[in-house]
Amino acid sequence: MKWQKVMAASLAAAMALSLAACGGSGGGKGGSGDVTEVKYADIKLGEDYTDLKADLKMMTNRTDMLDSEYTGKTWAQYLEEFNKEYPDIKVDIEGITDYSEDSLLRLQGGDWGDIMMIPEVDKSDLSTYFLSYGDVESVSEQVKYPNRWLYEGEVYGIPITAVDRGIVYNKKVFKDAGVTDVTKTPKTPEEFMNVLKALKGKTEAPLYTNYAAGWTMGAWDDYIAITATGDAAFKNQKLAHAKNPFADPGDGTGAYNVYKMLYDAVEQGLTEEDFSTTDWEGSKNMINEGKVGCMVLGAWSYPQMKSAGANGDDIGYMPFPMTIGGKQYSPADEDYCFGINVSSSADNQTAALVFVKWMTEKSGYSFNEGGLPLAVGDENYPEVYDEFIANNVEFIANEPAAEGEEDLLNELNADSELMIAANGNDKIQEIIEHASNKDKSFDDIMKEWNQKWSDAQEMDGVEVK
Repeated sequence: MKWQKVMAASLAAAMALSLAACGGSGGGKGGSGDVTEVKYADIKLGEDYTDLKADLKMMTNRTDMLDSEYTGKTWAQYLEEFNKEYPDIKVDIEGITDYSEDSLLRLQGGDWGDIMMIPEVDKSDLSTYFLSYGDVESVSEQVKYPNRWLYEGEVYGIPITAVDRGIVYNKKVFKDAGVTDVTKTPKTPEEFMNVLKALKGKTEAPLYTNYAAGWTMGAWDDYIAITATGDAAFKNQKLAHAKNPFADPGDGTGAYNVYKMLYDAVEQGLTEEDFSTTDWEGSKNMINEGKVGCMVLGAWSYPQMKSAGANGDDIGYMPFPMTIGGKQYSPADEDYCFGINVSSSADNQTAALVFVKWMTEKSGYSFNEGGLPLAVGDENYPEVYDEFIANNVEFIANEPAAEGEEDLLNELNADSELMIAANGNDKIQEIIEHASNKDKSFDDIMKEWNQKWSDAQEMDGVEVK
């Protein structure tokens, strides 16, 4: 995966050429030249820019929302509501199926439009591609989770939603296995494995891996930080410096025990019969019908599973089965974030700011998609979090990287080829392959990962603590 470093360099070079060649059109409110001087905190929705004219283009990973048959709220419906307040700001939305990689190529080409969901780029390059929404202090007064694309005090991405991390499951199937009280869902890996064993024979797949989709595999990485440690600084500050972060801490917590649940479930025949034939779209209906017991996915999956069939009331969402010091934790993870093209015209940048703010504060998108409330002052939690609240799970946002280390995790990910929480799907697929083939023990896999991490730390001159 060394290509990611090469890609970052070529992206910067290509964008520099693009910026040199592009010209903007007229300034926004209070500004002039090619870049608007308007910031996110300046805009008062429903009052400012209601007569602004702009034609915007946005790239999204949510291709399903472009389909009129989508059972949730479609992009067309959101745009219709937006245009009631801003009739002359038109937004053309393009869906990209293989978003994580294709969006990088489009970013390199410079023809992606005005708004995109920010892909994995080095934070030091953010200002080359994207407009700043303002300093973190001013943005934090209005948005709860501004840290995902924070660099040198400036915010370059506003989350489209923020979700917690748990397990989507079929309550009827779990009831058959003896789990009848939502406050008594499994709270440790051992308890979870016992439930999966009880489900065997009662459903086609106690745990459905969604191996074939690929991107669903990377979801497991999202549980190794706050969920597995209770530490908001672990992911962006401590992981890079950790010695053997994939070793077993011996208490049922940590990254080791997150990944081990997947390995053990596959090895013990508690997943689908043939992992190579899993079907992401089909899995939604399967869990709705009780053919699948559960899946390890973010809360965004909950409304999709509920609406996938006639048994929506059977779908539940429970905390991940890991307890630290008697308490369970869940990250308030930013999903993809809106980025605004720094080379768009000033009017388009202003219009894009208006649209992003409307999506964050007025559209209800995050609530509708099972997300946490984004706007400061909004405490309207969707029902997906009922079981988390019942179990007193604490929601914590990841702290940003230490100053000067904003890209350190990216460097280690590239040099180790592990790509933790950065589309590192292959390594999780390999866990399933080895567990199924019984050709490599889980401990041997973790030893290899620790060695790769240690080698990367040495290569990059990282102090190990």
